[in-house]
Amino acid sequence: MTPSSNAAPSSDDLKRRAAEAAVAEVRPGMKLGIGTGSTAEAFVRALGAKVKAGLAITAVPTSERTAALCVAEGITLTTLDETPALDLCIDGADEIDPKLRLIKGGGGALLREKIVAAASARMIVIADASKLVPVLGAFPLPIEVVPFGLGATRAAILRLAAALGLSGPVNLREKAGAPPFMTDGGHYILDASFGLIRDPEALAAGLATIPGVVEHGLFLGLAKAAIIARADGVEQLKA
Repeated sequence: MTPSSNAAPSSDDLKRRAAEAAVAEVRPGMKLGIGTGSTAEAFVRALGAKVKAGLAITAVPTSERTAALCVAEGITLTTLDETPALDLCIDGADEIDPKLRLIKGGGGALLREKIVAAASARMIVIADASKLVPVLGAFPLPIEVVPFGLGATRAAILRLAAALGLSGPVNLREKAGAPPFMTDGGHYILDASFGLIRDPEALAAGLATIPGVVEHGLFLGLAKAAIIARADGVEQLKA
């Protein structure tokens, strides 16, 4: 059955629209950081079409999965060792608050994503409107940790949460019958279901002091703009 012309756009349609709007921000010769996840993959495909049409850029991918897709799309890759300063980073997000603070890491690449975002002169986050929230925290916060000492690290995270008035399960990311999820850097991820995070800065500062925590999915002060796709069009929000 063919959808009617006035049917609501699907999530994939909205991701594609946001991705295409983000490609309009790319200029010839730019050095790009490219994120990980389904929305970032939509951006890679849209960017690949421009590259095939003659756009010359280089890119640093934030995961092996993104790198493979970039290669398939004919996008020239570089590294932060070869190109330590980037012009623009384009990435998705799991949640976006009104100050463009983000929760990221649902795809498991939060460490590399944060390194690439910090190395970029500007970060634009792309998403559909479902990712906009008044307060971060409905999406569990990914926390990347060293496998050694996992129990002690988890206990320290729970103590920090309690001190900040947060509570909820902190679970190792894994699928039933499978080994724990492992990042490209060889780390585990704890997904912290704390609920609403009223003071993300305090939580971020506390997590940074815990030995065994490699990085967390609170991206604060990094996104300069957000391209948001809605059913009735695309809008750009500024920090």
